[in-house]
Amino acid sequence: MTIHSDHPFVPPEGQRDPLRRLRGRMPAPVTVWTSGTGAGRSGLTISSVLVADGEPAQVLGLVDEDSDFCIDEPQTWVVNVLGTEHRFLADAFAGTAPAPGGPFTMGTWTDSEWGPVLTGTAGWLGVRRSGPPSRHVGWALLLEGTVEHVDVGDADAMLHLRGRYRDTGISG
Repeated sequence: MTIHSDHPFVPPEGQRDPLRRLRGRMPAPVTVWTSGTGAGRSGLTISSVLVADGEPAQVLGLVDEDSDFCIDEPQTWVVNVLGTEHRFLADAFAGTAPAPGGPFTMGTWTDSEWGPVLTGTAGWLGVRRSGPPSRHVGWALLLEGTVEHVDVGDADAMLHLRGRYRDTGISG
């Protein structure tokens, strides 16, 4: 058996999708969207997020339509903005890392009127679904919500860039 440094499922450089390569060079926030309470909780790591200031402020996200989060069709949810110490948790909610007992066993969570809130994040938004019914945008569903609550935390936000999590290097 030989161990190679390259990823066995990544196409060779000349065969990679140029749009995906360009999108991978655009820094994106790492968030976990959560909803529900108790055994009915669901959550998903989402980096395709836009927060639009205004009256009222809005949040938009591109969500995998086959995810538990999307199937549950939540009317309220929390957008937890993760810090660099939440790398493994981000992978667990993305379904790319094991989470014995489920991803909500990782970290400390409290319930809010919008859904589960992770302690120690860069902040979180309490959101209520708004706008037209979800529609396809590319291969994802566009979810739109009105921001009803904002809480700014002390952690530095984490970014996703070129397939890796990175610290923003910005505090405050």
